[in-house]
Amino acid sequence: MNSKLILILCLLVISCGTSISKKQNQSPNIIFIMSDDHTSQAWGIYGGVLEKYAINQNIKRLAAEGVVLDNAFCTNSICVPSRASILTGQYSHINQVYTLSDALHPHQLNVAQLIQKSGYQTALIGKWHLKDRPSGFDHFNILPGQGRYHNPILKNNDNWEYGNKGGKEYKGFSSDVIMNESLKWLDQRDKEKPFMLMTHFKATHEPFDYPERFKNLFENDSIPEPVSLLDFDSQKSGRSFDGQILEILAERWREASLKNNGRYPGLPFDTDGLNIVQARKKTYQKFVKDFLKSAAAIDENIGRMLNYLDENGLTDNTLIIYTSDQGYFLGEHGMFDKRMFLEESSRMPFVIRYPEEIPAGKRIDDIVLNIDFPSLLLDYAGIPQPDEFQGQSFRKNLIMENNDKWRDKMYYRYYAHALNRPAHLGIRTDQYKLIFYYGLSLGMKGTYTDQASAPAWEFYDLVNDPLELKNQYNNLEFKTIITELKKDLVELRVQYGDAQKDGAEMRKVIQENW
Repeated sequence: MNSKLILILCLLVISCGTSISKKQNQSPNIIFIMSDDHTSQAWGIYGGVLEKYAINQNIKRLAAEGVVLDNAFCTNSICVPSRASILTGQYSHINQVYTLSDALHPHQLNVAQLIQKSGYQTALIGKWHLKDRPSGFDHFNILPGQGRYHNPILKNNDNWEYGNKGGKEYKGFSSDVIMNESLKWLDQRDKEKPFMLMTHFKATHEPFDYPERFKNLFENDSIPEPVSLLDFDSQKSGRSFDGQILEILAERWREASLKNNGRYPGLPFDTDGLNIVQARKKTYQKFVKDFLKSAAAIDENIGRMLNYLDENGLTDNTLIIYTSDQGYFLGEHGMFDKRMFLEESSRMPFVIRYPEEIPAGKRIDDIVLNIDFPSLLLDYAGIPQPDEFQGQSFRKNLIMENNDKWRDKMYYRYYAHALNRPAHLGIRTDQYKLIFYYGLSLGMKGTYTDQASAPAWEFYDLVNDPLELKNQYNNLEFKTIITELKKDLVELRVQYGDAQKDGAEMRKVIQENW
């Protein structure tokens, strides 16, 4: 081999090595898309009775090209606290966003601030719901409060006012408008810098509205029912609370029909002349059809984002996530809404794609929490995680690397006490779940009553009863397991700093019922 050929080969090796190194060190763009209440049962990639009915072409595309999390959970299943945890990487007792009435203050450290300071352009479009002015974003254009489904008002830095004041009206359906504004920002950004865009849909939150183009979707279908739809007696299942039953939603529809206030789509609605079984079945059909129609607009707009990335050469170096702020009951246990530590409510559907690193078409069953999401984003952006964050990056999990230090159990706590869904805390492993309903408001704002409910325990064998149809707390077969879970629950409460915040009232109920 002559010297000239050797020189050429050396230059090629150096060039390839530099290119690979540069690729590994390059900060990816980040797109974090989140909906409200778009529960895993309605995604069509998690199985269940709605699998064949979900409009999910683009969610399925993300799943085929990326990784799906099968066991992602929120740490407090309600919108405002979950969103606060996703930004701060902290449990509610640390960031002090416990209920819907609390706010995330601009001075509180959040992942957007850190990513912005590192040189990323940052933007937030759509639902914010954390009340105070967003911080850490070069640009924001957000819904006031829950916002409107049709002709929504969005508020940016130039027309910001607190509460429901300020902003500008945008013609169209909210999911379409939010994506319009997201793509507009992507077009106008500085193309020389990496970016992080958070696109947050209002859908599929109650009143489960949808654009006119989906009005007749499922018109001739009878949607399959969950096995626990006709659970009218919580005592039979051993549950210790009634929950937000579907009859509450039916009553809201009846009242809206009488007032003709336009709050809900597809009215009028009534259950006149029907028995309780027929009435619940009719309520379920309208509820789930409305929900799936609302979700169809999300999937369609995710497709618009994916097409934009393809057309602008951004696909390979853009990390894109789609998730929901928590789960939601779609008739399971006869309920709607969320808030509970039961699977349908606490599980967060989550799919992530990053072609330069993440394998395609894979699923992982590690227990991942919403407090982990900001840790992951920091990891990809090359930013050290601050000590204040309580989560951990699951980047190695996504590329199927063995992570011996990963958690094998999780801690959950819900604070907004009501008699039909009491305040509670709990622990979940890959096999079991233990819940303690302590049933106290503890003087927090945003609770629904100051009246205490009787403390109660629930235990579920998730392997043999994944739908949590039977509370096995009093089954002696599980006595030893329950004892161990109680010890683990105590340890988790200490580990995450929650036990240290207990007041006298909380310490008393634990001491008397543990």
